[in-house]
Amino acid sequence: MRITRRAERGDLASLLDVYRHLNPAMPVLPEDRIRQIWNDTLASTDTAQFVSVIDRLVVSTCLLVTGPNLMRGGAPHALLENVGTHRDHLRQGHGRATIEAALKDAWSRGCHHVFLVTGRGRANPYVLSFYESCGFETGGKTGFVALRPDGTSSNS
Repeated sequence: MRITRRAERGDLASLLDVYRHLNPAMPVLPEDRIRQIWNDTLASTDTAQFVSVIDRLVVSTCLLVTGPNLMRGGAPHALLENVGTHRDHLRQGHGRATIEAALKDAWSRGCHHVFLVTGRGRANPYVLSFYESCGFETGGKTGFVALRPDGTSSNS
């Protein structure tokens, strides 16, 4: 049975397994750095990690990051990042459930909009139609990405 909720401290290991599945080239961080990032993520009022869990294992996740905004009547804006589902659990509703939980949280925070940028849409048109079915629109804004000027990459 699927449970969709905010991530908890004990989800870290299986969350990292999902991330490594999605990006095998993901750099390996020292354990103390991983713990610091995880603790910061869980403690921040501006981030919310959502997970879909089966038998206490994370199978899908997304990260909602919100920020203050002086425009739009002061309504915060949000970014949905690191959206992914383990391939063994695709097309079972897990991704949709985590996105719906994140959007519900964003709307409860009074966010004006939620941005989502994906690099997978060109390689897999299903990804674009999936995000559209979750309520995201293409063509409303144009996304840009600036890379680090020193040329290094985090392989994310």
